[in-house]
Order: sequence, then C-alpha cells, then structure tokens
Amino acid sequence: MLTNILQYLEGTAARLPDKLAFSDGEQGLTFGELSRLSRAIGSAVCARGMRREPVVILMEKSAMEIAAFFGTVYAGCFYVPMDAEMPMLRMQKILETLQPRLLICSAKTERLARELPFEGEIADCASLAACAENGAALAAVRAAQIDVDPIYVVFTSGSTGMPKGVAACHRSVIDYTESLCEALPFGEDTVFGNQTPLYFDAPLKEIMPTVKYGATTYFIPKKQFMFPFKLAEYLNEYRINTVCWVVSALTMISSFDVLEKCPLRYLHTVAFGSEVFPIRQFNLWRAALPEARFFNLYGPTEATGMSCYYEANRTFEEGESIPVGRPFRNTGLLLIGEDGREVAPGERGEIYLRGTCVTLGYFANPEKTSEAFVQNPLHHAYPETVYRTGDLGYLNEAGELMFVGRRDHQIKHMGHRIELGEIEAAAATDPGVRRACCLYDEAGRKIAIFYTGDQTPGGLGATLKKLLPRYMLPATVRQLETMPLTANGKLDRQTLRAMLNE
Repeated sequence: MLTNILQYLEGTAARLPDKLAFSDGEQGLTFGELSRLSRAIGSAVCARGMRREPVVILMEKSAMEIAAFFGTVYAGCFYVPMDAEMPMLRMQKILETLQPRLLICSAKTERLARELPFEGEIADCASLAACAENGAALAAVRAAQIDVDPIYVVFTSGSTGMPKGVAACHRSVIDYTESLCEALPFGEDTVFGNQTPLYFDAPLKEIMPTVKYGATTYFIPKKQFMFPFKLAEYLNEYRINTVCWVVSALTMISSFDVLEKCPLRYLHTVAFGSEVFPIRQFNLWRAALPEARFFNLYGPTEATGMSCYYEANRTFEEGESIPVGRPFRNTGLLLIGEDGREVAPGERGEIYLRGTCVTLGYFANPEKTSEAFVQNPLHHAYPETVYRTGDLGYLNEAGELMFVGRRDHQIKHMGHRIELGEIEAAAATDPGVRRACCLYDEAGRKIAIFYTGDQTPGGLGATLKKLLPRYMLPATVRQLETMPLTANGKLDRQTLRAMLNE
C-alpha cells in the first residue's frame, strides 16, 4: 500500500537507475542520481533537527530543484517553492506567514535569498547534496511518517493581496497521481514538456507520473514561450510527446500558424486546463494532430490540482463548450444552489469537491480555511470537509460537468445576471480574434472587453451585436498587441483591470 510519495521515486530508481528523469535540455538527473541526491539533502536537513516544518526552496526551475523537493520530504518536512520571478513583496509575505528556519537556494539565487527579510539559515542546495547520507536518520523519519503529513505548501493569490498557502499531504497527492494516471495515457515512454513554474501545484501533472512510471520531463525554458516557432522546434528536438499546458500556451502556437509551418512530429497527448479553450483554436489543434488525444482537465489547487477530466475526441462547433467531464476516481462532485441544496441536472450550481483530493487547508490561516473548507451542506450527521471552489457549472444531458465560470465573474448589469465568459465565448467566434477577456467596471457600471487579433474594435462590436442581447454588449472594446499573462500562463485579469481607467 502506498502511503508515502517517496515510494514512487524509490521503486523507479531501483528499476531504471540510469534513465533520464528531469532535464532542461542542458543539465539533468537520472533516477538513480535524483534518488541519491534527494537522500543526501534529506540527511542534511535531518541533521539540523528539523521535523514537520516548512523548508523554503528558492531555486531556478531545474532537476536539482526536484531533488530539493524530495529531499525535504525525506527529512519529514514540507517544501515551499519560491522563484526569482516572484515580486519581492509577495516573497516577503510568504516568509512572514511561514516563519521558516531554513531556505535552500542555488548559486544563481543566493544573492536574492540574502536580500530577503529572512533571519534563518540560507543553505546552498549543492552543498546539502554533497553531504553523506544518514540511512538511520532517514529510516527513523520514515517510520514516523503517516499519509496525512503535509509534503508541500504552494501559495495562491488572495483576493485581499495576501497570498494563501495551500497545504497538501501524501495521501491527497498519491490519490491524485493514481487517478490522473488512470485517466490519461501516461507511461514509461512518456516525454513531458513542462510549461508551468514549479511554485504552483500544476507541475504535479508531470512530476508525479514521471517518478511513478520512469518517464522523462523536460523543463522548457521560459524564453521559448515568447517565440512560437522556437518552442515547436524545442518540442521536436527533444521528442516531447506529451504536454499538460494552460490554454494560453497552446493558443499561442495555433494562432501563429506554427502547427502548419513547423509540425509537431512526436506530440500524441495534449492535456489542457485552467482556462476555457476557444473552439476555433482547439479545432486547429485537432486538425493538425488527428492521431493525438486531447484531454480537458479541471480542478483547483485546494483539491490537489486537477479533479475532473474529459477526452475531447471530436470536432466542436462554434458556440459549443468543451465539457469538463467527470470526476477522477475517488473524487466526489457536488453542485450546490444558493439555497444550500443540490441542483437538478441542467441547473447551475457552485462546484464543491469532496474526498481525499481535498487538501489540509490554508497554512496558518484558519479564517480563510473555514470560509472555503466547509462541512458538506447535504448532511450534518458527521464531520465531512468539502471544498467550495467558487466555480459555477452544470451537468449536461450526458451527465458531464460543464464549466460556466467563476462565481465572482458573474455580474448584475442593467437588471440582468450575466456570465462574462459568455461574452468572451461570443468574441472567440470572430475569425479575427485570437484571445478575449471580459471585465466589469464596477465604478463606471460598464462591461469592457480586451482582445488580441486582426479584427478592428468596430468589427468585433458588430460581431457581438449579432450574437448577444443589448444588455450584454461591452461599452468598451479594446484591442491589445499582446494579452498580459500571469507567471503560469493564465490571463492576467488584475493587470487588465488596472488598464480599465487608462
């Protein structure tokens, strides 16, 4: 029985010690090397007398950072990844919340680490990895570990500007890994191309199947995503056959005719999530890769990442939405109305998730934890914590979950309740629009839409008039050269909101 994520690494390292595990294309580690370095790092952290406490990892995305993650878990602690691209104020708030005693850095990030308001020990990862393994100490830690011990804390954006640290344990990550690998065609021959930074939960989609099966993950340099053709060449050079990307990264390739001019020769599995995939762009991908399999994934960080999946194995018509599908095994899905009751099929409700996928809550933040991690509203006979996602959805005629949008993206305008995502979907039907994002200006009481593409603002306005009722038409239609994105590649709505009054 699996009770510890380290069992994945240990089994694969014994079976495939010389196979490449993680690489950026220049430097990498085999499974044998990853196991040895992780145990050395774990021994060094153990020697500091640390148990069940946070260890901050401030490193560049690399195979050695993965060794630092696993090494922290070997020591019976939980890792908290940070990155040099994070704003200084955000890192300060994270450190204030954690009050950690140890920060692990690399030669490239040591200077930044010493600029932080941190009074604990700063240790170089390479120095820790050079320490001798203490098998007895590691064995003692393992004997005391149980599957509900936390293994990481990742910080999401808070609505008040204060980041919230989501704490996940062995059991939730093991269940996530097993369910994900049942749903998607991963295996020993899988070669992942990682897109997201490692300080989010999203890389679990690549990290955990890699150590489970003995697959290989390449950490694609961020600069490659600025040049679609170079990105395609990178995928071909390293024979990457599987990607799990946010939609923005995929549409960047399809919007610039890369799929036709630089065919992706090895790609056979494409998973996407976190955003709605514009149908026209999705159909371009299916046409370019007719033998590939496509999966829509849905799930929040607070439920250990993705919780639902749908294999998108057909062409969709404009105006359709790709279903989110069905929950992973051992994951419960509830759709709850405003009255606290479960809605009927076809009716919209807030998405609640239940099961071992639900994480431990927000680190040192009981108030926010109690708001989102709540008692199952359908019964009160015994304690059962479920997670309120804040997302709206409904079940279609096939019993598949359809994502509608964020509860906070639903507005009341001119006496009508409006989903901003519906306006974005209408804009996406215009052939001259690549991406669109709709916001509501509370102060001015008006709808605004930002978009990229060749269409003129007047032309997009004309398209929307044909598709939407008058009360849903944006008062502001603004064309952008590029759409601002967050660090993990999602639409940066906060930056767009700041542009409303420019």
